[in-house]
Amino acid sequence: MKTKQLSKYFLLVLFPAILWGCIPGLRFIKTENRTLPQNFGEHTDSSNIANKNWREVFQDSNLISLIDTALKNNQELNIILQEIEISKNEIMAKKGEYLPFVKLGLGNGLEKSGKFTRNGAVEEQLDIKDGKKFPEPLQDHFFGASASWELDIWNKLRNARKSSVASYLASIEGKNFMITNLVAEISEAYYELMALDNVLDIVVKNIEIQSSALNVVKQQKDAAKVSQLAVNRFQAQLLNTQNLQYEVKQKIIETENRINFLTGQFPQTIKRNWRIYLNLDLNTYQTGIPSDLLMNRPDINQAENELNASKIDVKVARAGFLPSMAIRAGMGFQAFNPVFLLNPESLMYNFAGDLVSPLINRKAIKTEYFNANSKQIQAVYNYERTILNAYLDVLNQMSKIENYTKSFETKKNEVDLLIQSVTIANSLFNAARADYAEVLLTQREALESKMDLVEIKMKQINAEINIYRALGGGWR
Repeated sequence: MKTKQLSKYFLLVLFPAILWGCIPGLRFIKTENRTLPQNFGEHTDSSNIANKNWREVFQDSNLISLIDTALKNNQELNIILQEIEISKNEIMAKKGEYLPFVKLGLGNGLEKSGKFTRNGAVEEQLDIKDGKKFPEPLQDHFFGASASWELDIWNKLRNARKSSVASYLASIEGKNFMITNLVAEISEAYYELMALDNVLDIVVKNIEIQSSALNVVKQQKDAAKVSQLAVNRFQAQLLNTQNLQYEVKQKIIETENRINFLTGQFPQTIKRNWRIYLNLDLNTYQTGIPSDLLMNRPDINQAENELNASKIDVKVARAGFLPSMAIRAGMGFQAFNPVFLLNPESLMYNFAGDLVSPLINRKAIKTEYFNANSKQIQAVYNYERTILNAYLDVLNQMSKIENYTKSFETKKNEVDLLIQSVTIANSLFNAARADYAEVLLTQREALESKMDLVEIKMKQINAEINIYRALGGGWR
């Protein structure tokens, strides 16, 4: 007797030991590297523009109104908000999985067994009570409750919920990253629109200048001072400049419609004060230190939460090798006649416990486990790549601000000189001391340099917008 008992205990100990020995070790193959340089190049700013609300950075009331509208109406942003709600619901679903499931049921049925079957023969020989045969058909009425509960002994279900929470937090950071990009994109388009207005103004003013010069040349031609060739050259240049305005107008329409799309509204005129454009300075050149990126950049925080979720998913997948324990219970009343349904003698109940462990076809579980490990490694690389991209993004925008600021000052001096040259060339031409080709060349160079100046200013402003975005500003 003692030998049999010892054998039972031995099997109870040996069985889990064998199962445990077949479980792969918990492995996080790669650990993320969070190290960043101490500074952005030679800059050692203590303040960080990313900590400011976008309303403080973009103080144009028209632009603020556009961004406010976009944050309410932008369809892509609203899609992401619904994805966040889905992630939130998944957390509730995961939480419900490790709580008991209780069901309340009410059932009715009929059964008629053939007389030449086992059940039919038994019913033929037995009475429900003295002198009373089984009714035909035999009714079955049931009322009661049942419960089932999977015991989360290995924290598999709780870890699955933690993974859902991390994914939910990642979706929130994804929304913040979307807001950051949306604020930057609308700002870029808004200032691009102002740049196009300035270009159109330059073209219109040059049309007036060239029209006046053409009239002078025509008068000189009538006086036999110049040939028809000079008139044709001046007129051709005027037509070329007039043609430029249509291309600029088309770009203005497309840029306005891009802003309307981002703000989720049908085409309408975008209000702006374009005359202040060339004097704009957003003053976003306060970078802070690189480690601030880990807190301010939503895409880095999103990648970090995804990495945390992938780590937990490895634990969940590994728990698939371990036995699962479930408890099932039920209680109610069951009778062949509704009259007897609530009779104490009709009371029925059951209780059972299961301990189940995977034995055959463990390859499917192993595959899921190894995939979880690979996804965790992917998440590490994605996290490190996001950090590197953020740091380089800031450096690029810093370099752009410095170089385009210097370029703007240089080009501005060139424009001033060419404006003076146009006046001088016209005076010399009227005094017959300069060839008309010099006047045409000077006018064309002045027009191109003015347009280049506006374009350089646009690149400078875009860099100021993008360094605010690159530092993680715009979502607060």
